[in-house]
Amino acid sequence: MDQSETPLVDALQRCAVRPNAAFYTPGHKRGQGITPRQRQLFGRLAFQADLPELPDLDNLFAPEGVILHAQQLAAEAFGAQQTWFLANGSTCGIEAAILATCGPGDKIIVPRNAHLSVISGLILSGAVPIYISPPYSGDWQIPLGFINPDSIAEALKTHPDVKAVLLVSPTYEGICSRLELIAKVTHEYDIPLIVDAAHGPHFAFHPSLPKTALESGADIVVQSAHKVLSAFTQAALLHTSGDRINKHRLSQSLQITQSSSPSYLLLASLDAARHQMATRGEALLTQTIKLANQAHQALEKLPGLKVLRPGNRRDAFERDVLNGDCTRLSVNVMGLGLTGFEADRILHTQYSVTAELPTLSHLTFVISIGNTLEDIDRLIHGFIQLCKSHSSNIHQSNSNFYDQQSHHLVSDLISDSAALSDAFSVAECSPRQAFFSTKMPLPLAQTIGRVCAETLSPYPPGIPAILPGEVITESAIAHLKATLAAGSIITGCSDPTLQTILTVAL
Repeated sequence: MDQSETPLVDALQRCAVRPNAAFYTPGHKRGQGITPRQRQLFGRLAFQADLPELPDLDNLFAPEGVILHAQQLAAEAFGAQQTWFLANGSTCGIEAAILATCGPGDKIIVPRNAHLSVISGLILSGAVPIYISPPYSGDWQIPLGFINPDSIAEALKTHPDVKAVLLVSPTYEGICSRLELIAKVTHEYDIPLIVDAAHGPHFAFHPSLPKTALESGADIVVQSAHKVLSAFTQAALLHTSGDRINKHRLSQSLQITQSSSPSYLLLASLDAARHQMATRGEALLTQTIKLANQAHQALEKLPGLKVLRPGNRRDAFERDVLNGDCTRLSVNVMGLGLTGFEADRILHTQYSVTAELPTLSHLTFVISIGNTLEDIDRLIHGFIQLCKSHSSNIHQSNSNFYDQQSHHLVSDLISDSAALSDAFSVAECSPRQAFFSTKMPLPLAQTIGRVCAETLSPYPPGIPAILPGEVITESAIAHLKATLAAGSIITGCSDPTLQTILTVAL
């Protein structure tokens, strides 16, 4: 196909400038009803292009024209057999993928560090999760994200009636699992592999980035086109490959999880982002990788910091190698006597440097095609000043998280034994059962040992600490309290102060 084409962008542009007496939604009537403040902030043209499903613009849920053409171009560019445009973000794609493969009572293997959208998908579908825990770093206080293929094989052996496997690859920190081996193991049971690749839509466009989930054998892949590409926020893609997915059921599932009035601004931005990457992606990403290299080399020299930056090993993936996205950068600031939340606040307010993800121990920075050399210089300068102002707190020499020579994880990689002890086991009840159960709010101290009836998720990053249907433990409560005290917020719960938790009534 001709990747220089932008069928949806062209059609929307023609409709936006064409004189028309609008007796259809939205109510601002092509920008005629907007306020001066709206016009000043957004401009008139954005409202002129904010159009519904006009005959020229096709229909997202039954595409036959420009949307179908744009999706076909995207499928070819990203290496899929079929691609769906998503206007409700990767969240609706993950939910639809679970609905399309699992029904009430069906088992699905999911990583314990999955995004909140996975839990929503479990509640909607009634599927029962079989949790797999990734290796945990005590040094970084994060799950490293990659899943061992042997863990998948063992879980499938224990639960041969599983209907699907869902993984997150890459993670927020850019770490990838060994998807080729996992796909092989999964397909031996003739079940689909679903990959939440929200942070990896750029992998298809540069040889120095990891193989895509589609290249590695995944059956459904969901990508956020706004996280590292140039699409509008909330614009995403769902790709399929192979014949293990019922495409009709998937389309029906997307109609459940997507708005019936999708924004054409978002849809057209997907067409434009695909065009940009298909025609200029490698050159843009070469510059991005160069900027990431510059940031990494400067920050790893600063005292008190530890720098986590995955690398790409396409041909030889050794055991415990941090394979992943070299444009993603995570900086541990505990050596400065700071939490990630404190460092984030200082960098943001004093040096105009804002991270994507602050946590208790580190900050993660997304370096993408939109970043400039000025951005990188500002990032480096901010950390230099941060290290200077907190030099008295430095209590250990700087060292990289993984050995630069061998690329192996250092010896402080440990397993979260509490989480791993529950691997391969079914929760006390399914998330759906807990969600619809009779609930009882209890004071925090009285909840230990009770079954949780809500989601308690530190934000960012939106990865739940306690899930509906799980037994509440002392360690989980301690983690939430520490995260809350450090400046995070707890989402998904009825009491964000964490004085009480909703539990399943006995």
